[in-house]
Amino acid sequence: MNLKQLSDHLGLSQTTVSRALNGYPEVSERTRERVQNAAEKHGYSPNARARGLAMGRAQAIGHVLPLSAQHEMVNPVFGDFIAGAGEVYAGANYDLHLTLVPDGDEEAAYHKIAAKRSVDGIIVHGPRMQDPRIDLLGTLGLPFVVHGRASDVVAPYAWLDVDNTRAFFRAAQFLIDLRHRRIGLINGLEFMDFAHRRRLGYLRALEGAGLQVDPALMSSAEMTEINGHHAMRRMLALPSPPTAVLTASIMLAIGARRAVEDAGLTLGRDVSIITHDDDLSYLRNGQDVPLDGAPAGQNVPIFTATRSSVRDAGRRVAEMLLARIAQPGAAPETKLLEAELILGRSTGPCPHA
Repeated sequence: MNLKQLSDHLGLSQTTVSRALNGYPEVSERTRERVQNAAEKHGYSPNARARGLAMGRAQAIGHVLPLSAQHEMVNPVFGDFIAGAGEVYAGANYDLHLTLVPDGDEEAAYHKIAAKRSVDGIIVHGPRMQDPRIDLLGTLGLPFVVHGRASDVVAPYAWLDVDNTRAFFRAAQFLIDLRHRRIGLINGLEFMDFAHRRRLGYLRALEGAGLQVDPALMSSAEMTEINGHHAMRRMLALPSPPTAVLTASIMLAIGARRAVEDAGLTLGRDVSIITHDDDLSYLRNGQDVPLDGAPAGQNVPIFTATRSSVRDAGRRVAEMLLARIAQPGAAPETKLLEAELILGRSTGPCPHA
C-alpha cells in the first residue's frame, strides 16, 4: 500500500496522512492514532528518503577519504569503523555517502558536498596535528565529528578519541617494570595525531624512568606488515638491540614478530612486543596457545596489547554526529576513551636483567 492508497482508505488528504505519520503538531492526537493504526494494519511504511527530503534532510552521512601515497585510509581499521557506524545509520534510516578523492582535492570535495547538500553531516577520519578540514567544515556549516583529535587546533569541535598518550605510557611502563631498558618504538606516521600522542606517551615513560632515549630505537612509517618487519630487523641488527618494542598496530606487530623469528629469537623470551589492538573483526589478536587451566574456549592472546575497539568507536561517533544533526546549536561534544591493557604471550622479563 502506498501513501495515496492509505489516504483514500482513510478518507483523508495525503498531506494530512504524511503529517500524522511524521509527528507534526497541527494534527490532532485522535487523527494521528487513526492514521498510525491503519498504516500498521495495512503494512504501510513511509519512505525514509522522501521523509528526509520533506524535512530538509538528505538522510545521508558523508565520509571523504583521500587516496594518498603517504597514508592509506582504506584499510581494515576503516572497514571496522564503518561497520560500527553503519549499524547506527541503518537504525536511524540514514545512508552512507563515501567519496574517494585524490590527495589535495579534499577541500574541493567538501565545498561540492556542502553546495549540493548531499549529506547531513560528515565524519572526519585520520586527523593530523594541524588539520585544515576542521576549520573548513565549521566555515561551511556542515555538522561534523572527528574520529581522533588535532592537537594544534584550538577552536572547539566535536571529537571522539582514545587516550593514546596514556595507553603507550602504561605500555612502556609495563615493560620498564619487567626490567627492560632498551625499548623500541615502531610507530605510525607521526604527522598523524594518534601517532604523535603514542610517541609522547612512550617518551614520557622512558624519561620518567631515567632511561636514555635512543633515536635508533624509534621508527615511523605506514602501518603495514612489511614496515614492521623492516623496522624490527634494523633494530635487531644494532650493536645494542632492543629487548622490547612497542608497535602502533597489529599489522606492525605481525611484521615485527616475523623479524624476531627470522633472527632465531623467541617472542616473549628474547624480545617482548606490546602492540595497539583495534579489536578488528577480521584481524584478531589471535589465540596461539590455550592458557593452562583456563576453561575451554578461553585462550591467551598472541600479543600483550592496549586494546580499544574501533568498531565500537564507529558506533559512538555515528551517534554523536546524529545528535549534532538533530541539535545543530548544541555545544560540541567530546569523548576520551581509555584503552585496556591486556596480557598476551608476547611479553616477559628482560633476558639480561
